[in-house]
Amino acid sequence: MAQSTKKIKWSLEADYYQACNCNYGCPCEFEAPPSMGYCEGMGAWRIRSGRYGKVKLDGLGLAFAAHWPKAIHEGNGTAALFIDEQADGAQREALLKIGSGEAGGAPFEIVAMTFAKVLEPQFVPFQFKGKGKTGRVSVGDKLVVEYEPIKNPVTGNAESIAVEHGTGFIFKKAECVSAKVNQCRLPGLSYSWPGKGGFLSKVKYGN
Repeated sequence: MAQSTKKIKWSLEADYYQACNCNYGCPCEFEAPPSMGYCEGMGAWRIRSGRYGKVKLDGLGLAFAAHWPKAIHEGNGTAALFIDEQADGAQREALLKIGSGEAGGAPFEIVAMTFAKVLEPQFVPFQFKGKGKTGRVSVGDKLVVEYEPIKNPVTGNAESIAVEHGTGFIFKKAECVSAKVNQCRLPGLSYSWPGKGGFLSKVKYGN
């Protein structure tokens, strides 16, 4: 008898944090080339509620950092997954399958197709601090982002800017912020891009 290849159903709702080396607003969201011709950045999810089969994922963190030598859709990227160290064995396996795209479903399955090299997963503590458009995401000592409102260059006042991407697969709508710190420190994947583009969003995914 043939073995079933049916994937385990999963879903999650999360607060999403993104930062990269592109200018504010990120031209990639408009199907344009990245600001510098290549992309380096991260995404982190604070899971409010989630499930992989019978495994609950509530309250856990999941993140990635990546480098693409050209536009993301052109592939050949290098990436690393970060899994919340608070996750037990079953939860770690679930998050690895989801984050790697193996479990199917957007955005992970789509993004995974752009990677040529995936580094060893990192099991580290996650810290999410802040309120509104000001805060910090720490993923162990390997990945850190500090975000704040984009400032008007004349008055210095905080701007309120959002992007709506109805066909987007990572988010449909997000607040645009400044990532005043965006650092990754991993062998084979290291960068620092202060004062570049960032997004904050609430997302729902599943397969």
